[in-house]
Amino acid sequence: MATEPRPTTEAPPSSTGQAPAGPGPTSMPPASLAPNSLPPPPLPPLLAKINDTVVGFIEHLGQFGRMTWGAIKAIFDRPLEIRSTIYQMESLGVRSAAIASVTALFVGMVMAVQFAIGLQKFGGMEYTGRIIGLSFSRELAPTLTAVIVGGRIGAGIAAEVGSMAVTEQIDAIRALGADPLKKLVLPRLLASIVVMPVLGAFALVMGFGGAMLISATEFGIPAGFFLRTALGSVTFMDYFSGMYKTPFFGAIIALVGCHFGLITRGGTEGVGHSTTRTVVVTSIAILIADFFLTKMSIMFFPSR
Repeated sequence: MATEPRPTTEAPPSSTGQAPAGPGPTSMPPASLAPNSLPPPPLPPLLAKINDTVVGFIEHLGQFGRMTWGAIKAIFDRPLEIRSTIYQMESLGVRSAAIASVTALFVGMVMAVQFAIGLQKFGGMEYTGRIIGLSFSRELAPTLTAVIVGGRIGAGIAAEVGSMAVTEQIDAIRALGADPLKKLVLPRLLASIVVMPVLGAFALVMGFGGAMLISATEFGIPAGFFLRTALGSVTFMDYFSGMYKTPFFGAIIALVGCHFGLITRGGTEGVGHSTTRTVVVTSIAILIADFFLTKMSIMFFPSR
């Protein structure tokens, strides 16, 4: 007796004529999971910190350059901020004379003691005035004054401009159609450039006076002899090679203080951070600039 054929259980072919897909996962991953489109692995903590530091430094340089160029262009805009510049000269220069004079006076005293004791061992105490005269006129008077006074001036500028930034006074200046660089940065820049040579020359005189006083009272070197030897060893080129640095130092102090003041955020705490950063950056920038300016002075104004 013949049996009936059993019905087949195979799936019918698809309309496209292709065999049905097998039970395994044979489909390709989506494009979002392709190896070339995966996010890069995170950097190690040390490299990430270095990367953030470098990027932040470059951003600060860019902002600093834009601010400097804007302040230079504002010089040719009228009207000139004469009253504001004179006020800043009094605020930054006259009020810094006390700290500059005290610093130079006691540094001169310390140098006189150190050099006189050292030269006394070799019988050359008469050269104390010459050494102090050259060192003060070429290096100590301009650079030490810029570092000490720069901390005071830069911190004041950063605190003043930073307070205006966090209270939105700078935005109000822009809203009134004025340029904050011309109103805030330019007067402080011009005042710092003008007052720093004056403070440097004043510090030079006070340093000479302190060294002459200690040499006469402690080591028996007559004041007239000390002054003649000190002035006899210092030429105009020695004086100029030190004093020509002071306008550059003044520009650095004012621009760094204004830069950190303009980017201040975060209320009174941000003002404190900007002030601290200004003092640190100003001191480092002055010392770095002093190295290159000294190399230039040796190249163009060699000593005898």
